[in-house]
Amino acid sequence: MSAPRRAGGALESEVMAVLWAAAGPLSPAEVQRLVGGGLAYNTVQTILIRLREKGLVRRRIKLTGGRGHLYFPAEEQSAAAARQMRAVLDGPGDRRAVLRQFTADLDPDDAELLRALLRDEPEDGGA
Repeated sequence: MSAPRRAGGALESEVMAVLWAAAGPLSPAEVQRLVGGGLAYNTVQTILIRLREKGLVRRRIKLTGGRGHLYFPAEEQSAAAARQMRAVLDGPGDRRAVLRQFTADLDPDDAELLRALLRDEPEDGGA
């Protein structure tokens, strides 16, 4: 019996989460182990190649332990999230409505943090 099929983009998101959480670059085999779910090595390698083609990951040649590549994120997770948010705002649709809905769903601590950032105050309250 095969593993349940993931939603579109879910596997790429899982791979990116593993790469962001890692202390350094990972081989496809390491990514395969950390993602889990019985994924085939070739599937993981294909996802890494696609992510590289999209500019989301970079790779370098493995220096020790044989041939192959090590993969790492092209940008920090916060930068990637900000870029995605910016793409939604710059896309078609009502920019005001998107911002209104986003802010309406914030928890109180995040709303206060956003207010502080908009006022350009340090996150620690200046301490």
